[in-house]
Parts: sequence; C-alpha cells; structure tokens
Amino acid sequence: MDALTARPRVFVSQPITPRALERLRAIAEVKINTDSSRIIAKPKLIAAVKKCDILFSLLHDKIDRAVLAANKNLRAVASMSITPDNIDVAEATKRGIPVTVVPPIVAEATADIHFGLMLALARNMIVGDRMVRAAKFPGSQSNHLAGTAVYGKTIGLVGGGGRIGKATARRARGFGMKLIYWSPRPKPEAEAELGMVRVSLDELLRESDFVSLHPPLNAETRHMISDKQFALMKPTAFIINTARGPIIDEAALVRALKKKKIAGAGLDVFENEPKLPPALRAMKNVVLTPHLGSGVLEVRDQMANIVVDNIEALIEGRTPSNCVNPEVLEPSS
Repeated sequence: MDALTARPRVFVSQPITPRALERLRAIAEVKINTDSSRIIAKPKLIAAVKKCDILFSLLHDKIDRAVLAANKNLRAVASMSITPDNIDVAEATKRGIPVTVVPPIVAEATADIHFGLMLALARNMIVGDRMVRAAKFPGSQSNHLAGTAVYGKTIGLVGGGGRIGKATARRARGFGMKLIYWSPRPKPEAEAELGMVRVSLDELLRESDFVSLHPPLNAETRHMISDKQFALMKPTAFIINTARGPIIDEAALVRALKKKKIAGAGLDVFENEPKLPPALRAMKNVVLTPHLGSGVLEVRDQMANIVVDNIEALIEGRTPSNCVNPEVLEPSS
C-alpha cells in the first residue's frame, strides 16, 4: 500500500480508550459509533464502511463479504482481535485489503475472568446476589446456597499448555488444586514450572472437578466437547469456557445440564455470539458473561494503541508487524 497523501477517514465500530482515540485523531479523520452497549448493527456498519478508508473493528464485528464489498476503495481493516475469527480474510485478500490484528496480550486478564467464573459458579455467588437484592436472606449457616469447594479440587486444563491455560494454572496452584492437562503435544515447560500432569482427554474429563477449556478454535476443536464428553464427566463437575464458543456443542451442553450429567457451566463465550439458547439463560447453575476476557481497561488501552500503530504504519506505507495477509502490501511486479 502506498502512503496516503490525504488524511484518511477511519471508522471505529465502538468507543476505544481516550489515549488511543486521541492518537488516531492526530493522524486521521475519525468517526465513531458511540454506543458501547451493543454490537453495531450490520446495516449501520455497512453504511459506515461506504464512507471510510480504514475500518477499525473489534473482535465481535463480523467483517464478511458484504461488509468488504460495501466500499471498493476500502484501504484496510484494522481489528482489535488477536485472531481474525470474524473476518473473511480470503475475501479481503482477494480485494487487496490488508487485515491487521493485535498480539496475544490478554492471558492474565482472561485467566482472571476464567477463575472468577469458577468461583461464582461453584459458590452460587450470582444466585446469592439476586436473593439479597430481592430482600431474601436464608441465614449465614443455611444450606440453601451451599455450593462446592474450589480449594483442593482437581482442575483439568484442555489445551492447558498455552498462555491463558498456564495463567489459569498459576491461579489454581494458589488454591491448592491438582493440575492435570491434555494437549495434542506434551508441554514440558508447563509441567516443570507448574507441576501439571499430562493425561488423555478422556481421563481428564473423568477426573476433573473443573474442566477448563483453552484450545484454539479450528476444525479439530470445533464441538470437541459434545454428548460423549459430557457423559464422561462427573455429575458434580463444572465446565468453564473463556476460549471460543464453538469448542462446546451448545445443544449438547443444554442436554447435559438438563439431565444433570454435569453440575454447571461458566461461559464467557458462546457458539453463535451474541445469540445463545434460551435454556442457558434460564438455568441457575450457569454463569454467563458477555465475552469479558480482555475486559480490563489497561489491556484494552494497550490493544487499541496497537491498532493505532498498525493504522499509522499503513498510512505511512509501511507493513504493520501484525498484518495477517502481508502479501497484499507487496509491490506488484
């Protein structure tokens, strides 16, 4: 991409941190969707893309063929996502549109929310909060909300040798938990550092009190947790997912919960975000959060500023270090 001679028009799909926005406004004409409470509607996104040179998108924005085709002069898609899961990179490449992402800097923030889901689920904290707000107080030693201990239990980390898996394991060690993991390949560094023991996936499912999901989403991991896997789990066990929603077959999860094959689920990600089965919303033994894994202001500020770095590089005719299809930026022979 040649350097842009005029100030480019950048559309930002949701509010970003003030420091990043200030930097972006110094190098571009910026329009922003100011509603941070909901994902921008597709017609509104398409209308905005028609009037911009560069799209600053977030992970939840679905940048499909229709969005990319809305403006034949679209110069780039700069995403705040770590992986371009919701971007049709093949279509963007076909159209000569560079796509940039951000590096994996969310491990500690995601591990926090992961462990928070475990605690809230096991100790009935959400149900208790709702009761107190409804002026119901069963008593400090009532068994009405008696839950499950986290300390000293077994946590099984699926794909646990990665950044977020290891960050979760470090927290689990603080709770005196037994750490087992499954990964396609051994992770000797994680084993040495954290005392994690590699087992088969079936053994992990049978032994774990908390099944903790951390694999990347790909053809092999899509629906890797379904009816067969839930049948192996303890009826007292919980499953926690802060990775990607489609790793769990949600229809199978609903069946397992209704039949009490497992005790509950803590979910920060969903198979068809932002939609989810109505049955999950109605279950008291399910804790749901709206993909808050990286939702720490310091992390979001760092992420947004990396996107601005990428946009600045594109404006100046440089190849950003986080471009997933750099071939579109190579000079044509």
